[in-house]
Amino acid sequence: MRRLARISAALLSLCIVAIAVVSVQVNRFMNQPLTVPDSGYAFEIAAGKSFASVSRDLVASGLIEDDRWFRWYARWKNKTGSIQAGDYLIEPGTTPTLLLKQFTSGAVRMYTFTLVEGWNYREVLQGLRANDAIDATMSDEDWPALLQKLGAQVTHPEGLFLPETYNFPRRTTDKVILAQAYALMQSVLDEEWNARSDDAPVNSAYEALILASIVEKETARADERAKIAGVFTRRLDQHMRLQTDPTVIYGIGSAFDGNLTRRHLKTDTTYNTYTRHGLPPTPIAMPGRAAINAALNPAQGNELYFVATGLGDGSHQFSATKAEHDAAVAQYLRRLREQRRARSRL
Repeated sequence: MRRLARISAALLSLCIVAIAVVSVQVNRFMNQPLTVPDSGYAFEIAAGKSFASVSRDLVASGLIEDDRWFRWYARWKNKTGSIQAGDYLIEPGTTPTLLLKQFTSGAVRMYTFTLVEGWNYREVLQGLRANDAIDATMSDEDWPALLQKLGAQVTHPEGLFLPETYNFPRRTTDKVILAQAYALMQSVLDEEWNARSDDAPVNSAYEALILASIVEKETARADERAKIAGVFTRRLDQHMRLQTDPTVIYGIGSAFDGNLTRRHLKTDTTYNTYTRHGLPPTPIAMPGRAAINAALNPAQGNELYFVATGLGDGSHQFSATKAEHDAAVAQYLRRLREQRRARSRL
């Protein structure tokens, strides 16, 4: 009996020592940073892939030399069935412990798409299609169905999606991103509409989008948005035509070749604010929050006209009378001629 007890005690001691040794080795392995490039390592787990297969892929990629401790630790923690499919970016300094947590929490690599202020809906689709991380499913024919699904009260997509940078995992569809942009626009528009000035010249939030889209296309300067909105507000109040080139260009559509002529200004379309009074029927671009805020909070003043200065900084000259405006236009044209002569001498 004593001999058996001594043998049992020795075996128990050996087991304890073995467990301690293994624990030390596992702990050392699981907390040793992986071999990862400074730029990180893109690692994809396909849907339905087993943990053993993922572990082998880690070895094949050179991230770890031997996966036995990784597999042992995952089984001990009961995590082998918890990994999630996706496209992961493994950062420098990541340890196997952190990697297992990343795989089981689904902390996939995030990509970005920036919807640019002033884009029209065709340019939005082009931008979505150009992003390799996005599954492009939309065509022009799909807009009515998407707008209906989103609960929009209008049938034209222009102006309904907020310019912003959106984060998403790979293989997100364009419709999902558009749904986020639509919801964010509705939220921003509600906030700005509820905080609008008494001087706002519009009767609805949708009209605010229309005016904001014109402001967006007229200037990218933060110091001019409210002033330009003020000009349009006074012209609307005085029943003057807005006479803004971007609306004419929008009405021409894809046929516009970049050269706006007097014939274009005189050719009537529903968007031509030289031939028609009031706002056009829809927005002409995607306005950002700053443009919406300007449209709903126009600057005070007496200016009724503005024209580019030609200084190269995107600035405009504002005028209260037609005579002042004509002089500003003449100055702008002189600057253009001088710039052309200077370029021709180079």
